[in-house]
Amino acid sequence: MSHDGWEPPGMIVRRAEVSATRTGLGFMDAIRRYATSSRWADVVVHRGVARWVEVAEDMSLDARGQIVQVLAQVDATLATIGSDRTQLLQVIVFVANEQDGGTLNELWDAWVPAGHPPVRAMVQVGLAKGCKVELVVTAAAADP
Repeated sequence: MSHDGWEPPGMIVRRAEVSATRTGLGFMDAIRRYATSSRWADVVVHRGVARWVEVAEDMSLDARGQIVQVLAQVDATLATIGSDRTQLLQVIVFVANEQDGGTLNELWDAWVPAGHPPVRAMVQVGLAKGCKVELVVTAAAADP
């Protein structure tokens, strides 16, 4: 630190890093990745928040079948990270056909626990061949 109290920005960051490390907070908490490939991870968890994408395993199903399957896959992923539907924070739903919104809402309303809805958006987009629905999910995860 100079005599007039000014110090270069890099020094300020370094002091904060040292201070955070000493208190156990750390700037770079551990990042957990599940089922990684060279291109992506199936799930990434950082600071207690998990993020992942779900698409139907069986693209030959109609929209209702794919939505049912994807919601079941979300349940399985939640169990893997030590969480459940009450811990959902946000779900972005991409549909190939906006006319499937009614089916989505019917199945969604029966699936989401009363009193625990996440933030949700539904957007019509072009999806991979045969894909009717894709979910981008954010949820609170259990500590490792």
